[in-house]
Amino acid sequence: MSICPKNKSSKARRDKRRANWKMTAPNLVKCSKCGELMMSHRVCKNCGTYNKKEIVAMLLAGGQGSRLFALTQKKAKPAVSYGGKYKIIDFPLSNCTNSGIDTVGVLTQYEPLELNAYIGTGGFWDLDSLNGGAYVLPPYMKGETGNWYRGTADAIYQNINFIDNFDPDHIIVLSGDQICTMDYDKMLQYHKEKGADCTISVLNVTYEEAKRFGIMNTDEDERIYEFEEKPAEPKSTKASMGIYIFKWKLIRQYLIDDGNDPESEHDFGKNIIPRMLEDGRKMYAYSFDGYWRDVGTIDSLWEANMELLDENPQIDLNDDKMRIYTRNFSLPPHYIAPGASVKNSILADGCVIEGEVENCVIHSGVKIGKGSVVKNSVIMKDTVVRTDCQIDKALIDEEVVIEQGCKVGEGNNVTVIGYHCVALENATVEDGAMIYPDTILH
Repeated sequence: MSICPKNKSSKARRDKRRANWKMTAPNLVKCSKCGELMMSHRVCKNCGTYNKKEIVAMLLAGGQGSRLFALTQKKAKPAVSYGGKYKIIDFPLSNCTNSGIDTVGVLTQYEPLELNAYIGTGGFWDLDSLNGGAYVLPPYMKGETGNWYRGTADAIYQNINFIDNFDPDHIIVLSGDQICTMDYDKMLQYHKEKGADCTISVLNVTYEEAKRFGIMNTDEDERIYEFEEKPAEPKSTKASMGIYIFKWKLIRQYLIDDGNDPESEHDFGKNIIPRMLEDGRKMYAYSFDGYWRDVGTIDSLWEANMELLDENPQIDLNDDKMRIYTRNFSLPPHYIAPGASVKNSILADGCVIEGEVENCVIHSGVKIGKGSVVKNSVIMKDTVVRTDCQIDKALIDEEVVIEQGCKVGEGNNVTVIGYHCVALENATVEDGAMIYPDTILH
């Protein structure tokens, strides 16, 4: 029987997940922890252990994103909007689904409310099955003690018990604040072929860019022999992407030792990776040649959005094999009124355009009034631009109101208006200004 082309990618994802479950049917198997018989796809009733996983993903999503200034005053960086309908965290979550990884721990900390509500049970990313799920993991009290996550390594250390429940062979540590489409399963297969203790995904950058990254120096077989943090004179251009695969039993002990070290900064790049290198562990670089952007600054976020409008964009959001999933708010189709003009722009569901839009990314529910001209800008969800406004090269956050006759930016620098701001009638927002949330502009 032939398979409909539209269903091929979903079938491939199911096949990958089945391989990760290590199951062929709902048969009885022995629990990996206590030895009791259990259904192969359920939780052990005797000790509460989940069915063994080959790999568990741990997604670091607690970053403040301070270099995004007004855009992250009331939300974590992974919750920032991108591309008309997405949030940054949609990308690693979707990558997990597309890679057959069905168990994801999402570690939140800074301004977690919006992110927690957004992820929910993970259903929009197909991560709510009986065999896995998306688990939001904020810091919590343990007995009479408790700490915030003190660093990237400490965030994993504080959730050792969560990972132990699944008894995985490997864990993959992901960053929740990058725009990247990546098949993690390919990296896992490389990791296993090399017999690696740790595999680090790297991106080949220019010599000048290498000075801003953690750089992996490798031999001809891609084995890492040295790690340099932001070197003044790089020996290579293999920049760490902040994506790691570890053998769980090995990294578990490193995390425990690091967690008990009062001198440590509890960071993978500063502490864990150097210690593993000192101990002579088998560490390899996995070269990635796909799309990856660190959108940690205002300029880089604006540029990443504008890249979507290129004639041949480097990231293909229409790739059915690497589909990016997101929450569906069930809005009506966008509407372009008679006399309105839209050129080279992305319009999401629920938009109403009565003015002129050129080279813009317009998110869901945005309304742009008659006589308004919006160019080279990103307008985020549920923002309203009234009549006769002029906006050029701006990042405008969600639920902003720009009243009649306002002027925002001049097209030289990126002008930012934060969440829930109101620009009163005929207000002017200077080129390159940074307006923080809840401001009323006169």
